[in-house]
Amino acid sequence: MASLSSDEWRTICDKFTNAQNLTEVESRNDPENDPFRSKYKARELLREIYCSLKSFEAGEGEEDSGGESGDQRPTEQPVDGQREDVFGQGFSGDSPAGLRAAKLGAVEYYLGVNHVDTEELSAGREHLMNCMKQLERCRVSCENVSLFIHVRNQLGILWAGRDETETAQGFLETAESIYQRYMKEDGSPPTDMTEYFTTEENLLTHQERTKRFELAYTHTMYYLAQVYQNLGETERAAIYCHSTLQRQLQLNQFNPMEWALNAATLSQYYITKGRYMEGRHCLSAATVISGLAGEVPSEAAAQESETESERREQLRQKRAEIARCWIKYCLNLLRDAKKLLEDNIGELDTDRQEELKRERRHEEEEEEKGRKSALLFGSEDTFDSIASLEEKVHCLLPLDFTEARAVFLVGQNYVTQAKEYFQMDGYVTDHIEILQDHSSLFRALAFFEEDLERRCKMHKRRVDMLEPICTDLNSQYYLLIHRQLMFELAETYSEMMDLKLTLANRQADTQSLDNHTIKKFNHLCSASAKYFQMFLDSLCSPEGKFPEHLEEEVLRPALVARFRVARLHSRLISSIPSVQLENLNRSLENYKYVVQYCEAHPEAAPAVETELELSKEMAGLLPLKINRLKARMAANNSGMPLLTD
Repeated sequence: MASLSSDEWRTICDKFTNAQNLTEVESRNDPENDPFRSKYKARELLREIYCSLKSFEAGEGEEDSGGESGDQRPTEQPVDGQREDVFGQGFSGDSPAGLRAAKLGAVEYYLGVNHVDTEELSAGREHLMNCMKQLERCRVSCENVSLFIHVRNQLGILWAGRDETETAQGFLETAESIYQRYMKEDGSPPTDMTEYFTTEENLLTHQERTKRFELAYTHTMYYLAQVYQNLGETERAAIYCHSTLQRQLQLNQFNPMEWALNAATLSQYYITKGRYMEGRHCLSAATVISGLAGEVPSEAAAQESETESERREQLRQKRAEIARCWIKYCLNLLRDAKKLLEDNIGELDTDRQEELKRERRHEEEEEEKGRKSALLFGSEDTFDSIASLEEKVHCLLPLDFTEARAVFLVGQNYVTQAKEYFQMDGYVTDHIEILQDHSSLFRALAFFEEDLERRCKMHKRRVDMLEPICTDLNSQYYLLIHRQLMFELAETYSEMMDLKLTLANRQADTQSLDNHTIKKFNHLCSASAKYFQMFLDSLCSPEGKFPEHLEEEVLRPALVARFRVARLHSRLISSIPSVQLENLNRSLENYKYVVQYCEAHPEAAPAVETELELSKEMAGLLPLKINRLKARMAANNSGMPLLTD
């Protein structure tokens, strides 16, 4: 190969520098009607470099082992991992033949990336595979290991984009194993691909080489995280995503808001697995790192500058999304605690509560051990800030009202933050989902509240936030959300009704209920039945006919709503026999519907086992009660005295 100091070689280096500048800088300013203008120019320069390299080689009387000319390309595509030992076979990386193969491979690599960038994927893949073909002739060394990894990263991206996930996995896992073995057996700062076409005075420092190489491997891990996610290997995906985020911080190669949003998203995986310490750590880091993006520009600044307007929108939106992840954290923490503490009727099991409190000290010790062994985010600048934020939020399941309220208040604070951006005007679905989460926070907290009056007030807060939305929402456009709101309101009114009755029964037996209590009880009972019936009506055809066959997504809710309507009508209190009879008949009608539907559709029975069993029982008992009431009404109407036992 020609000497690095020769005029020809300097010309090649200049062309490469120009191609890089066109690709990375000039292309940003290309016009919309010619978006790839700079990249096409870069492509021509790369082709010229390739031809020059081949002509130098021919002039020196050296040939490729395959005997290919400058215009030929390998027709057979090598399979990644074809050679058993990429470290022990082939040309030495620092030999003339090894360096020549690496340089030709690098040009093929850059041509491949260029074609992919201009949406010519088949040509891009061909060039990348040609790069692989060149590298097959060499063994891995510090002179070429970076190229070995980069080309596999690009092929991994390319195949993943074509939904060939397992093929992508093969390239990326090979890149990973090459990195790991190189670091174990050599570990010296490897030559960067750009240095193949750089004059000696412009070579990179060891520190910069290391940084670029580590960044290439960080990309490998990032792409593998996505591949594992697509393959359904969520735990592996989470591990690789976590490591990617940590490496980005260490290398100081990240966009603060993108990094923060990725960390917040990762927290949701940990939350679903009950790993709240890791989830809290991700969210704390997300909050701290998002702060590195700076203050949100004011409305006035946004109106004066399009750039500031876009920045304001981006910062507000992504911080609101992080706030929503915090809400889910708090909500799931409370829900998991409830599942752990509730008895078989959904009330607080105090014996279980005391047992868990005695075990708490051991849990705290395990938390501290887990924290020491965990892969923690942060640098010298951010680690203390992240740890400080973590201390303000529990990661152990709350065991009493005081602990649950602390979690609730954190969640409620983030509800306020999220609603500032996701307002009803413009973000209807998001705004309502946040309100539903707020309602769920109150519901979860109510479980821990021993005072039934205060518990009832918490449910009233839920009604107050959801009912106006449910009333105003256009069900034509937001049918699914409207159904969710109707069902939740029905359940909330039902819970309030049960609490009011329990309170009244503590003060006197049912026969002694005063008119005010009966009126309140009936109001709550009727409101619950109304919303359940509204939900059922939403399933009807435009002609008002209820479907003969319920779709899977509404099967259980519809049958449960029928069951609950039946139960509610049987519980309404009235001193008027005709009203009592009407309520009992409506109750029987709905119980019978549940039974008859499951008889006609046996596959539906497993979805409502408990409700079906009770419906059968009530469908047998209610006719007797109805007949007794009819007999009493008939006797009263005829003036005949009722026979008594």
